[in-house]
Amino acid sequence: MNPEKAMNVDRNREFAGRTVLITGAGKGIGYATALLMAERGAHVVALSRSQTDLDALSTTIPCKTITVDLADAAATLAAAQQVCEAQPVDLLVNCAGIVELEPFLEASVASFDLTMAVNVRAAMIIAQEYARGAIARGTGGAIVSVSSIAAQVGTPLHAAYCASKAALDALTRVMAVELGVHGIRVNTVNPVVTLTPMAEKVWSEPAKSAPMLARIPLQRFVQPDEVARAIAYLLSRDSSMVNGVSLAVDGGFQAG
Repeated sequence: MNPEKAMNVDRNREFAGRTVLITGAGKGIGYATALLMAERGAHVVALSRSQTDLDALSTTIPCKTITVDLADAAATLAAAQQVCEAQPVDLLVNCAGIVELEPFLEASVASFDLTMAVNVRAAMIIAQEYARGAIARGTGGAIVSVSSIAAQVGTPLHAAYCASKAALDALTRVMAVELGVHGIRVNTVNPVVTLTPMAEKVWSEPAKSAPMLARIPLQRFVQPDEVARAIAYLLSRDSSMVNGVSLAVDGGFQAG
């Protein structure tokens, strides 16, 4: 698309006529992204392990919902195939993620495997199905995965989580190189602590949150809608030459 024409896109309807698949859409960043994409005209396909959360989302925006346990590789593949075969998927947001809080010396193989399965393996499986469809159609596309500053910064009690996010960033760089030749851009957003239900259980205590806040120049944590807007940018034509990037949304945390 001509860059000058791209500048004239109506921001209120910039994704009109496009289908976006969002995992982890029932809560937090995924939920905020689903709302924003629908607001900007996209047809949303929402995946979550909680039917209750999806029911709540579908009362807020028009969307197709699918319940799936992303820890189950076979179920993840089946869900991805179901979505991608039902209609062309133009854009993909891998947002689903979990965290298991354990000191490193007590970290279990089971929790490590579960975290990697949901945070990395599921993203790979779904991205493969999405990319196969986009390549077959010759349409190009964009994938954004929700990573974290934990990919670069060691955080106590987060061994498996930090490892999974570093792996997700590395996987993204490989996808950016291999899929870029097909016109598919692949990036991550890497927020600092984001005030989602998952984060609340970790950072609700002032004793834990105060040291982290002290390292953020803007002196606050991120709101889910702020990450959603960064995701929308990476999905949009405004970022047409942005590929293989891990975009920090951290209030300057890593600048210090």
